[in-house]
Amino acid sequence: MKNWDTIKLIDDHKKDNIYILQLNRPETMNALNTQMGKELIECFQYLETLTDLRVLILTGSGEKSFCVGGDLKERKGMSQKDWKLQHDIFEEAYEAIRNFSFPTVAAVNGFALGGGLEMALSCDLCYVAEHAKMGLPEVKIGIIPGAGGTQLLPRAIPIKVAKEFLYSGKHMTSTESREFGLANGVFPSESLLEETLKAVKGIAKNAPLSLKALKQSIDKGIQTDIEKALSIELEEYYKCANSQDREEGIMAFNEKREPVWQGV
Repeated sequence: MKNWDTIKLIDDHKKDNIYILQLNRPETMNALNTQMGKELIECFQYLETLTDLRVLILTGSGEKSFCVGGDLKERKGMSQKDWKLQHDIFEEAYEAIRNFSFPTVAAVNGFALGGGLEMALSCDLCYVAEHAKMGLPEVKIGIIPGAGGTQLLPRAIPIKVAKEFLYSGKHMTSTESREFGLANGVFPSESLLEETLKAVKGIAKNAPLSLKALKQSIDKGIQTDIEKALSIELEEYYKCANSQDREEGIMAFNEKREPVWQGV
């Protein structure tokens, strides 16, 4: 198991094919700094090599904050050149989250602001603590979201609601996140991770090739017209249909046993 300074990879649930990636800068409310960006890139490269991973949960340390976005103390006095170099790192880190092969699940354990909410939006599913507050307040400091916020939020909730939050920079409550469709579920703070694990265990039991194909089909298909999207679906379908795991799935069903997936 690899170790990093600003993030922590937890494998306590790897027997269920679930790993937990924890942002680990509680003294800054898990603000994203340059080091964390670099370590997220390295970590996701490592995660892609794990053969027993089916679902990744992304959460923050402590109970106050998931992530409050970019570390503004680090950015104080930063030159335009250094700001751009840092943002290049952040862009690569968020791309790694969005493009990860298997389902990613945000467990939002507190504030998710700016880049923190963009990180949650970059995940496939989102479960939220009752006390959590989310928002994209960049407009209040003279910028706009730059890690997907203006594109991912309107794809997650109604566009007029998204625009209201983007234009105002105000916070969204956990109740609102559920009502608008951003959150898949809302749980008490003390049981958020436990409930999130329960919610995704059924996902993690499924065929790895199918999970990867589903993610590819959905994420690529939603960005294009229906005819192209259906061709993407068929391409991914046949990757599964021509696999050994498909044969194993049919055999296990007829033999009334749990399938043993090989990922091939």
